Amino acid sequence: MKDATITVDQLGLGRVVRLTIPAKAEYISLSRLALAGLSRVRAFSDETLADLKLALTEACSNSVRHAYEDGEGHVDISFELLEDRLIVEVADDGTGFEPGEIAGNGGDEELSEGGLGIAIIRSIADEVEIGGGRDGRGSRLRFVKLL
Repeated sequence: MKDATITVDQLGLGRVVRLTIPAKAEYISLSRLALAGLSRVRAFSDETLADLKLALTEACSNSVRHAYEDGEGHVDISFELLEDRLIVEVADDGTGFEPGEIAGNGGDEELSEGGLGIAIIRSIADEVEIGGGRDGRGSRLRFVKLL
């Protein structure tokens, strides 16, 4: 995959924006731009938008850094904007992980360098789900921010 793709759907009460980017760090900024554009629909506060950009960057960075050993792959990002919340999902088809491997998963384990991303997301979001990707491959991180 060389390019990113974006689609917008109107579903029921909300809008869903889907973005697929190559699993490369330089493409993460596209996800932030999509989020900034979507924020204009609901006029998030500057603080909320900054927090959401940080959480999104951490989620995408996890997929870019850990999903694909050879650096070849893609990251699927979806934003579902409802009246009272924004639901963000970041998924990949990479190597996946074991739930116990995640620093900041609510346990008492010490957070290691590079393991703060999940803790940051948990501190920003109102709900966080972490699990395997579709068809049993990869990983999926979903977070919800009440607006």
